[in-house]
Amino acid sequence: MASSFEKYQKRRLISSYFSVVLSISLVLFLLGLLGLFVINSNKISNYFKEQIPLSIYLKDDAKEVEINQLKQSLEMADYTKSATYVSKDQAAEDHIETIGEDYLEFLGYNPLQNSIDVEILADFVTPEKLKEIADEIRTKGFVAEVEYDEVLVELFDKNIKVISFWILVFSGIFLVIAVLLINSSIRLSVYAKRFTIKTMQMVGATKRFIRRPFIWKSVRLGILGSILAMIGVGLVLYFLDKAWPQLGLMNDVVILSSLFLFILLMGIFITWISTFFATQRFLNLRTDELYY
Repeated sequence: MASSFEKYQKRRLISSYFSVVLSISLVLFLLGLLGLFVINSNKISNYFKEQIPLSIYLKDDAKEVEINQLKQSLEMADYTKSATYVSKDQAAEDHIETIGEDYLEFLGYNPLQNSIDVEILADFVTPEKLKEIADEIRTKGFVAEVEYDEVLVELFDKNIKVISFWILVFSGIFLVIAVLLINSSIRLSVYAKRFTIKTMQMVGATKRFIRRPFIWKSVRLGILGSILAMIGVGLVLYFLDKAWPQLGLMNDVVILSSLFLFILLMGIFITWISTFFATQRFLNLRTDELYY
């Protein structure tokens, strides 16, 4: 009977440890993902900003030397990421490939214009700066029109600050929830040993002596949960970088190292503080109160 009871207690203890590690790793994993998003929110924002092209359409009588000079001046400009010349013939081929039909045979001529597609650096993708750039380019006599998605730029500029604010708010809320969830798991683990705590106290053990093994055990579980969470975040980061290498998610080694260190320290700190207060609570209870 004693052997069976010991096995039962051992299985119960292992189950308790497993639930603590699982809850810690899942919560810290989600917290790490949120941190990853916050860290790279500026990169993501810049990436989408730079996908808004500025198209310069040239008149048919524009000379080759004028086009080359304009392209070179654009490439040297502070606001330019890249400038690509697209001939009307190339543009027609792209359109035909996109729609799957040769509309040139129906029209009998190519209605498109030679153009230069400019990718603007994210810092200059604002309604005011893009308008200045477009107005400056329009002063060229051989430029027919300069176009970009004004509505999209205005919406992006307006909403990005709101989105950034709410990301920070949700990060704070989620951090509080993470602490509460891990604290709850730790308290349940300590609750299962409340009689052991009281027995040690009754035979003269000091509170510090009683707390020490519980804290060290929880800290080790916290470290294990943090390592699992870091592995999960690392895998997500790896696959995201493979899917969108242009974002350069793995380039900032120092920042990413800080994120992983934060996950580890959060796992240690939350388990330590939760165990401290949980054991302190049971140390302060009377014997008859342990049954409630």
